Amino acid sequence: MATKFDELLEQFHAYLASVDDALVRYAVAGIAWDMPARALEPHPLGCLRHLDRAAELAPPDAKPLVRLLAERRNDLRWGQTYSKADFGEAFIDNYGWLEVFGTRGHFANDQVAAGLLILGPDIVYPDHHHVAEEIYIPLTGGTEWRMGESGFRRRAAGEVVHHASNVNHAMRTGIEPLLALYIWRGGPLAAKSTITGTVAQGRG
Repeated sequence: MATKFDELLEQFHAYLASVDDALVRYAVAGIAWDMPARALEPHPLGCLRHLDRAAELAPPDAKPLVRLLAERRNDLRWGQTYSKADFGEAFIDNYGWLEVFGTRGHFANDQVAAGLLILGPDIVYPDHHHVAEEIYIPLTGGTEWRMGESGFRRRAAGEVVHHASNVNHAMRTGIEPLLALYIWRGGPLAAKSTITGTVAQGRG
C-alpha cells in the first residue's frame, strides 16, 4: 500500500545509489528496500528551521532529497536522543534526527537504521561512541569531524565518513548548518551513545 512517505524512501535510496564509494555500495546492496511502512505521528523540532539553508547548500545530486525533506518537514517524526540536561538549551534547539527506516523509523527494518541528522551553526556534538558501525555522508560542507585520537578535519559535502564500532567521534559546525545522511548497522539500532566529551571541546 502506497504511503505519503514512499517518495522520501525513494529519494533516499536514489541518492545513496549515486554515491561512488565502495563502502556505501556494499551497505546499499545489503539493504532490503521493500520495507513495510509505519504510521507515525509528526514531531517537528526547532532545528528544522535550518533545512532551507541546507537545501541551498546541498550539492546537485542531493538537492532532490533535501528539497523534499524541507517541503515535508512538518509531516515527519523527528527525534532527539539527548535533553537540555545533557548538553544545554543551545544544543537541543539546534539538533535533531529523522530515522527514515529502522526499528523506530517511518519504514520498518530490524537489520539497518538510516536517516538524517541536523546540527545548527556553531554547535559541537561531543565525543561519543556506540556499538553500531556508522556511515555518514554530509549533505552540506564546512563541518569538522574527528575520530579516535585524531584532530578535527573539515569534510566536504558528499564525502563519506566511516565510524567503526565503539570508536569515539565528534563533529563541530561552523557558520553553516550540517545536514548529514547516516547508516547504522551491526549493533543495537536504537541504543543511546556513550558520551565521553563535552560541548565545549575543541573551542577557543
